Amino acid sequence: MRFTIFILVLLVIDFYSFQAVKLIVQDWSMLAKNIAYGFFWGLTAFSVFYLLAHNWGWADGWSKNMETYSRTVVFIIYISKFLIVPMLLIDDLRRLTMWVAQRVNGDPNFDISRSKFLSKMGVFFGAIPFFTLSYGILRNPYRYKLFQQTIGIKGLSPKLAGLKIVQISDIHSGSFTFKDPVKNAIDLINAQKPDLVFFTGDLVNDHADEMADYMDVFDKIEAKYGVYSVLGNHDYGDYHRWKNAEEKEANLENLKGIHKKLGWNLLMNEHRILDINDEKVAVIGVENYSALPQFPKMGRLADAHQGSDGANVRLLLSHDPSHWDVQIVPEFKDIHVTFSGHTHGFQFGVEIPGWIKWSPAQFMYKQWAGLYQQGEQFLYVNRGLGFLGYPGRVGILPEVTLIDLQPA
Repeated sequence: MRFTIFILVLLVIDFYSFQAVKLIVQDWSMLAKNIAYGFFWGLTAFSVFYLLAHNWGWADGWSKNMETYSRTVVFIIYISKFLIVPMLLIDDLRRLTMWVAQRVNGDPNFDISRSKFLSKMGVFFGAIPFFTLSYGILRNPYRYKLFQQTIGIKGLSPKLAGLKIVQISDIHSGSFTFKDPVKNAIDLINAQKPDLVFFTGDLVNDHADEMADYMDVFDKIEAKYGVYSVLGNHDYGDYHRWKNAEEKEANLENLKGIHKKLGWNLLMNEHRILDINDEKVAVIGVENYSALPQFPKMGRLADAHQGSDGANVRLLLSHDPSHWDVQIVPEFKDIHVTFSGHTHGFQFGVEIPGWIKWSPAQFMYKQWAGLYQQGEQFLYVNRGLGFLGYPGRVGILPEVTLIDLQPA
């Protein structure tokens, strides 16, 4: 019954938003009208078929890519149609007001026909997400961008000047729809000839075996002093319904083994002291720690930090950037740079260097992309290498970060 009601609600939205389309094309040729009508109702038919296929089990044998793109197309279709509706409601309110005035005044000259202008505005607003989200799928999911940042650290030894760190984050291998384009990210990473590579969590969406097809891709990452990694909130498998706690724990252990097979040093609330040019560099890694209640608080920074005394510079990997304000800055002022990810920049926004930097992510996270500084401490938030949910990006491209450390 609930499914039937849901379908009926969507069809009401379809018929209502179609009024705007019908008005706009009323002066077009018959052929053009038929094409417009066919396109509109063809999208509706596809959406209904998708929903019925899932409800009746027809979609059980669909491939991952077919499921991903079908779901996304339906999402885009109805986001677009929803945005047409407010303009039509405004128009109908205008028409109702004029009808009442006509009845009161008895003036037969009042025109209460639907406004073509408001219909055009509705279709215009609906077209924005339709074309931008479609473009984001077709053009941007594997359009890796190198972000370069120099960080000046007070007291950094001249022997460590120019230390190159590449950061990647939020791979979400279970969301990838194609394998070959991912190799471009590895080429971009290795082209920087990094001293260190940091991966700041969310290797998978839920299951460790999501990495099976990508082991021979990510094991090609090269760094002079090694690759270091931590877990993100998705890596714990909290968003999947497991048969029992043992199955969930086994999945996590498999994931830890994958880091090892990749040749990555997974840091579970611990650190490594590296000898680089006769100077000590502390690479500290914590499990996921978030200031937000819906995400895990597994990180034990005190344990990870203990024993890092004597290092010339301390670099922390912590998946969630909200960790920085609540614990790192107030309690661990000797941590020079924190590397985080998690936000993806919401995979949607506008970034024009020197002009604007906006994303819905900023309503949830104070630090959501790029470099931040408080006192002598720095935080870099990576925009993510992969994607989750929506298989694309609009305005916020997948990121490979190159950090160059210099004495301040």
